[in-house]
Amino acid sequence: MTLPGPLNEFLFGVYPYICLAVLLLGSLVRFDREPYSWKSDSSQTLSRHELKLGSNLFHYGVLIVIAGHFVGFLLPEKLVYLLITPTQHELLAMIVGGIAGLLALTGMTILIHRRLYYRRIRGNSRKWDITIVFMLWFQLALGLTTIWYSARTLQTGDFEVLIHYVQSIVYFEGGSAAIIQGAPWAYQIHILLGFTIFLVSPFTRMVHIWSGVGTLAYLLRPQQLVRKRGNTVSEPQRVARVRDDVEPGV
Repeated sequence: MTLPGPLNEFLFGVYPYICLAVLLLGSLVRFDREPYSWKSDSSQTLSRHELKLGSNLFHYGVLIVIAGHFVGFLLPEKLVYLLITPTQHELLAMIVGGIAGLLALTGMTILIHRRLYYRRIRGNSRKWDITIVFMLWFQLALGLTTIWYSARTLQTGDFEVLIHYVQSIVYFEGGSAAIIQGAPWAYQIHILLGFTIFLVSPFTRMVHIWSGVGTLAYLLRPQQLVRKRGNTVSEPQRVARVRDDVEPGV
């Protein structure tokens, strides 16, 4: 899809940085001013129907998709191509990403049905709760659509164009908009919707994704010391008491 130059420059060269800035700054402001709103607002107490299946499928699938995006798009190409060829790289992304995306899309479909079908959950859902799940559903569907385009253009290097675009944004290389100009519409809409999800995340329940990232710190934290309630006695005091009991008058 070829867009007018100024529009293409704004959407793919400027808009991504606006979204990332709002994501970072907005999340910090919300954590500082509204820390008790930093949660996903679970509806488990209202109804457990379909929740476990849909949530597990979505979260496991989307975690693999996110990890695949980081590894597939941000690793230096020279390092990747030491292990596999560009065609193998694209095929791996299509197969693993397709399976994980399908799992996540199925899980999100179940969660949307649950949120809209059960009256108590629908009545306790805010407009943004419903909006964000539909945005995620369409983003996953677009991701699966790009696999069809990738399969058709396996030898044309469209996948490498995406890698160059993402790296140019993340590494502040400049000229990003020109890289993606003329790419298939599914790729472009997928990119724009992805950045838009970043843009709205600080103002929705999606902000809790930072907590998921924060849990990685538990792997490096020091071992916790757990003490029982009540008066604590230091080791020297305990030895002195034992000595008094055993050797009275000493």
